[in-house]
Amino acid sequence: MHDDLSSQIETTADIIRARTHRKPQVGVILGSGLSQLVDHIADPTVIPYTEIPAFPNPSVLGHKGELVLGELGGVSLLALRGRFHFYEGYTMQEVTLPVRVMRALGVETLIVTNAAGGLNADWQVGDLMRIRDHLFLPGMAGMHPLRGHNDDRLGPRFPAMLNAYDADLGAMAQAAARRAGATLRDGVYAMLSGPAFETGAEMTFLRAVGVDAVGMSTAPEVVVARHGGMRVLGISLITNIAHPDAPAANHQEVLEAGEAAKPMFSALITDVLQQIAAGAVNEA
Repeated sequence: MHDDLSSQIETTADIIRARTHRKPQVGVILGSGLSQLVDHIADPTVIPYTEIPAFPNPSVLGHKGELVLGELGGVSLLALRGRFHFYEGYTMQEVTLPVRVMRALGVETLIVTNAAGGLNADWQVGDLMRIRDHLFLPGMAGMHPLRGHNDDRLGPRFPAMLNAYDADLGAMAQAAARRAGATLRDGVYAMLSGPAFETGAEMTFLRAVGVDAVGMSTAPEVVVARHGGMRVLGISLITNIAHPDAPAANHQEVLEAGEAAKPMFSALITDVLQQIAAGAVNEA
């Protein structure tokens, strides 16, 4: 089975290599309503997921289903315009395959974004949050992308997840937010499997254990990125208030919040990429 995964990763990477001369340094996974960032990518090569046999086509509104390669902020970038979710019926290995392919293509830094419900009582719709840590509830229950035989070519059997979200990248994001005149919150993200939004009791539980934002993605991708030795920056857009007394959440407001936040979000990510590029120049 592990040989099948390695073969699938390499075959998929070869399909992408055949379409571009670029060797991406940074990968970005764009969550619901946040895919407009790719409009700023220079000299883009666009590959629909339908042309990548191992990639399913996202079925969720707000996830277009395109892989875009180009340059942004002075770095060579691979952006996923739409992700696959566990709740769509895909396995955790299928959900995280794009991260494996990114790593095979040479990506060393992953920026993962999502739309999330805000559990912190002091936060508002439209806030951005730097993910400091996560609570991966499906993974804790055994639905984990590293379950099964470990391929040592991809990463260690027991990878550390302490400090999974890179502190230096987090500092870059905070500096970018200050320059943009934006507030970037800092907090803990919890992943539930979905697709139902949380019950009141679930919200109360998550707040009690220190969770600031809740969603249905991201944690599996981060686990696999860290398994492969990638640095990770996570950004959540707070699209609704997840509180037992708040109005019920709906997906349309998630997309509307993403539309409203796109200038600030694009500016922040571009600034972070510029800092990564400057750091690479200085190291050289």
